[in-house]
Amino acid sequence: MGRGRVELKRIENKINRQVTFAKRRNGLLKKAYELSVLCDAEVALIIFSNRGKLYEFCSTQSMTKTLEKYQKCSYAGPETALQNRESEQLRASRNEYLKLKARVENLQRTQRNLLGEDLDSLGIKELESLEKQLDSSLKHVKTTRTKHMVDQLTELQRKEQMVSEANRCLRRKLEESNQVRGQQVWEQGCNLIGYERQHELQGAPLHGGNGFFHPLDAAGEPTLQIGYPADHETMSSSACMNTYMPPWLP
Repeated sequence: MGRGRVELKRIENKINRQVTFAKRRNGLLKKAYELSVLCDAEVALIIFSNRGKLYEFCSTQSMTKTLEKYQKCSYAGPETALQNRESEQLRASRNEYLKLKARVENLQRTQRNLLGEDLDSLGIKELESLEKQLDSSLKHVKTTRTKHMVDQLTELQRKEQMVSEANRCLRRKLEESNQVRGQQVWEQGCNLIGYERQHELQGAPLHGGNGFFHPLDAAGEPTLQIGYPADHETMSSSACMNTYMPPWLP
């Protein structure tokens, strides 16, 4: 059976009241602790028993600072509360900036160490850790380089196969073209021989009767003459006589 609902009223029995107070107090303190851890909250809990005994819990190191913060937020004016919130935001931003700055400096120092700089300040364990890190990085680089080389080699082999296949296709087409051309030349030669034999059997010249070829006339054959013509001396003497001038002429 399920647990029944407890009626909220003062417990009259003193012993039962003390037992319930102890149980509920411990549960409340536990819940406050869990809230501060799980939610990263600043929790302060104050409990006074009916006898005036104090029980408290604070997630920070000082309950006084938490109470002062509570008083500033609760009893201060709106302007003061706004200033407090701004100062808190500024403080949080500054803390975040300092954390990021320290992280950047740490990364820069690690980078210099990886490059072989500023090693004097490192101890033996730090140097061994740096050496292991460099070995791991070198193995990773070699593995990546080998993978890229294998991929490039595979791609080149694939391209070589494609080029070889294209060359085989072109060679096959060229051989087929040469065979067809040789067959055509052979057929043309056979047709020409058959045509000439047919004309020889018929007794007709192959190029006669078409008016393009005529025998040369013997009378019109050109002759080659060696020496001067017969009237060359007469022409020379007459030219000399005509061009001779006496010395007494002006």
